[in-house]
Amino acid sequence: MGATTSRGRLDKRAAILDAAFEVFARRGYAQACVQEIADAAGVAKPTVYNHLSDKETLYRHAVTAAADRVGAECLAAITRLRESEGDPQAALRDCAYRLLRVCNSDRSRALRTLTFAQLTTFPDLADLVQDRTSGLLADALADRMARLTLAGHLRAENPTRATEQLLALLTGPLDSRSRLGTRKVPAAELKSVAEAAVDTFLAAYSG
Repeated sequence: MGATTSRGRLDKRAAILDAAFEVFARRGYAQACVQEIADAAGVAKPTVYNHLSDKETLYRHAVTAAADRVGAECLAAITRLRESEGDPQAALRDCAYRLLRVCNSDRSRALRTLTFAQLTTFPDLADLVQDRTSGLLADALADRMARLTLAGHLRAENPTRATEQLLALLTGPLDSRSRLGTRKVPAAELKSVAEAAVDTFLAAYSG
């Protein structure tokens, strides 16, 4: 009974955080209200306060939960690089496209918008979001670059720098095409950006 109750509480908390992030993304921090979040989560307003004491705490936890989900999606997107053998072009293209899809998702774009919109109010959240999304990805991708270098597929004396340059080749065009995250980019454009970025990267680093 205790385990079931605990699981139910965790599920309810997750539902509240999902609803809160959606409402904050749509309305902004100042305009969002706890009652609207409670309605979206399908719970009573006191239930929200029982799980998260106030609006600021709710916002912080909602943003953190969203960042963790985006970070996990980024890591999942580069899984193929761990498994690939031989010429890495196909694996890099596939991973690059998957990463762009994550960055182009509604959650990622909303997370970015909220983080910058509330930068003066919650400056610490910018570092938290970066650490749990792009920072987490960069560390994992640098590890993959080091493995590809050891296998003789890349000439990356500094895997961290190589990772930064590949990500720049991806995010630069995405920022431009998405108008800094305000427009959802079609899949065909994402694929084109991914392929061009990988081809440029390999022209410089291919073993």
